[in-house]
Amino acid sequence: MLTWKEIISFSVKGNPTPDKRVEKTEAAWKELLTEEQFRITRQKGTERPNTGALCSIYDEGQYNCVCCNTPLFDSTIKFDSSSGWPSFTQPIKENAIKYHKDISFGMIRVEVMCNTCDGHLGHIFPDGPAPSGLRYCINSESMQLEKGNSENE
Repeated sequence: MLTWKEIISFSVKGNPTPDKRVEKTEAAWKELLTEEQFRITRQKGTERPNTGALCSIYDEGQYNCVCCNTPLFDSTIKFDSSSGWPSFTQPIKENAIKYHKDISFGMIRVEVMCNTCDGHLGHIFPDGPAPSGLRYCINSESMQLEKGNSENE
């Protein structure tokens, strides 16, 4: 189970190596994604709180990157954070997520991205539930839910 200390270490010292890499040109991403998906994942945008389609869905399955279909989160670790965005306590695998120190907007935060394609997902905060204490705050537009059996069952 990842801890906040490990997340900070990844953001400063380097991330785990992904299982594979997916790289495309900006034009290829624009062709593959909707305008809103492109704005969020490739231009580091954010959807308005409580507007994402996946905010209040708790169906069984896994949440994959909308850009490259890499599994990111399992439905069994999704929780209602009342933040306005889908929230998770752990990634599906340690190397699924990439962490980057984000100093935009006059704040210091940790951005989370798909480690396979560098798609922006959202941010992580140390105010989640036990046992990890982590809250991955993720844009709905950056993921797609693959319904069915979850990985952790």
